[in-house]
Amino acid sequence: MRFLVLSRNANLYSTSRIVLAARSRGHDVTIIDPLDLQIVVSKGRPTLLHEGAPIPRVDLVIPRIGASITNYGLAVVRQFDLMGVPVLNSAVAIARSRDKLRALQLLARKHIEVPTTVCARSPAGIESALSLVGCPAIIKLQQGTQGIGTMIAETPQAVHSLLETLWAMGQDIVLQEYVRESKGRDIRAIVIGGRVVAAMRRVAKPGEFRSNLHRGGKGNGVKLPPAYRNAAIRAVKVMGLEIGGVDMLESKKKPKILEVNSSPGLEGIERTSGVDVAGALIEHAERYAITHGRISQREVDVRLSNVIYDERMPPRISRANGSRPVRARGDAS
Repeated sequence: MRFLVLSRNANLYSTSRIVLAARSRGHDVTIIDPLDLQIVVSKGRPTLLHEGAPIPRVDLVIPRIGASITNYGLAVVRQFDLMGVPVLNSAVAIARSRDKLRALQLLARKHIEVPTTVCARSPAGIESALSLVGCPAIIKLQQGTQGIGTMIAETPQAVHSLLETLWAMGQDIVLQEYVRESKGRDIRAIVIGGRVVAAMRRVAKPGEFRSNLHRGGKGNGVKLPPAYRNAAIRAVKVMGLEIGGVDMLESKKKPKILEVNSSPGLEGIERTSGVDVAGALIEHAERYAITHGRISQREVDVRLSNVIYDERMPPRISRANGSRPVRARGDAS
């Protein structure tokens, strides 16, 4: 098969591991920086150019879209979607997961546990927000990644000061409860094709509340209990992702989903878990390419319509409250 990996740097660990895993299984792999592609929009013929010529036919695209190029990267992935080329993951799914507030809205709507989160845009709403999340509170930039843009405010005064500063800089933020029992720890699970292939527990370094390995945290492989495994799988499914990294907090009752990453790094989790995550990714890519192949423009339009319909549907009513559940379009009867 011919695979195309969209990545800004061929030497990154995750990119090189994916390429090596694909080539070891006999696939032809090309790496292209998304910024080097030109999007051509014309009536009925969406096209992508590279170095002045249409890109060759490929069987599957594997996007590794970093936060720094989200907008243009999404436009490139969307163009592949519109051309009918199978993509892991789709532009819609990446956009859902990249926007922290949107992701949490969709997860909560499907009755998946998330930390209490408030989005506010004026000082008048800070007090009511604090009454919901309490102090200390976590403050996050909506487009942050790898722990960048995530802060902790110990007092209401600190919350006011941070928010006013960030708003003055034009930043969109969310205010989130601090789950004390997590104690600077979280779980990262990699879900591929509807199953958890690897997981690790990350522990923040002393004096740090963020457990990201890029921030000095330590990781250890872990076997997930069923509740955590199911929560991770459901979260990735809600985002519409084929591949996703799910960060979960260990609360007293149930796991709470912090975020879902559409381009999870492979280095830390492969080294701590001992699992060949890149190999599992390519195995799923093979199946996905065969199953989906090139689809018609009508099928593309139906996919996009279903996404819009799904997000506009009222949430399901749980049977627990004695009401009949609402059946969304496409549900089994």
